[in-house]
Amino acid sequence: MSLTHAYAVIMAGGKGERFWPLSTSRRPKQLLALAGGKPLIVQAVERLAGVIPPERVLIVTNESLVAPIRDLLGEGSPVGILGEPVGRDTAAAIAAGAAWIRRRDPEAVFCVLTADHVIGDLPVFRETLVQGLTLCAAHEVLMTIGIGPTEPSSAYGYIEAGAPWLSSGGIEFHRVRRFVEKPDADTARQYLATGRYAWNSGMFVWSVRSIRAAFAEFQPALAERLDAWSACAGDAEFQAALERDFPDLRKISIDYAVMEKAPNIVMCKGAFAWDDVGSWPALESHLPADGQGNAVQGDVAAAGSSGNIVVSDGRLTALVGVRDLVVVQADGVTLVCDKAHSQDIKTLLAQLREQPGREPIL
Repeated sequence: MSLTHAYAVIMAGGKGERFWPLSTSRRPKQLLALAGGKPLIVQAVERLAGVIPPERVLIVTNESLVAPIRDLLGEGSPVGILGEPVGRDTAAAIAAGAAWIRRRDPEAVFCVLTADHVIGDLPVFRETLVQGLTLCAAHEVLMTIGIGPTEPSSAYGYIEAGAPWLSSGGIEFHRVRRFVEKPDADTARQYLATGRYAWNSGMFVWSVRSIRAAFAEFQPALAERLDAWSACAGDAEFQAALERDFPDLRKISIDYAVMEKAPNIVMCKGAFAWDDVGSWPALESHLPADGQGNAVQGDVAAAGSSGNIVVSDGRLTALVGVRDLVVVQADGVTLVCDKAHSQDIKTLLAQLREQPGREPIL
């Protein structure tokens, strides 16, 4: 296939609450250089080099983040940025992205990626996209990219592979038997033992035609909006249509909306390194380690302390005689959290939202 019809949609609308206080509503994690030395959104665009040119890349994000993302990419960047007036989950974001692409190329095929993943083995990643885009241009399928599990994690949903479908470029593609929710640890171990399961990465490939047909069958209201948005005369009219329509859209993920219902789902098991860095502990392996076994970023001093994750933005953070903590200092806020309770940060933020005057730190 010639990749002249290939596009990419990068979803960048998350809040990144689990990385508070470094990540806030005005500066969510996709705008931060949490790993890799550059902001995650910049890395997401750059890793498409050689596969999809920047003028055929679209970022779908919160309306309030359009200007900050444009600043990070540079005013001369041809990457498109679409601002959602309200969040309506991934099905609506993908429908908007499909409409933006369809206006430019009705024969297009595109991948759906996210801005907050850390991905290694980039030649393998790029070849996976090339083969997926090629196959989706030739076949009416909806493709999901699974990740070969490295441990029996209960942090991810899983995809069970069915019968082999095709092999292309050394990559195996299978029919999908089912999607399963995040399992407990024992169930995850059973999944790994079968060799049939992959982590659900939330990355997809399909043609505009195929995803529009899936919306028409399973989410007809979204198909109607996709058609209407595609008919907009220009980007300003298109953005105005989103402003008008988005508040009334159903809030639903693409998994629930389409992927768990459609019969034409295929999966390739990505053989590249992947991490969705969904929490402070998940970031630990991506930060430099000091001589005591702490993962650190910024100005940090530690004595008799080990197993800690310490991020200090702009001032010294010192630890003495503690272990297995998350300690984050940013914008005048200091978080001290047991690593085992890092998921409870969202609960803390809910409490802070109820307190007057906390908006500037949230």
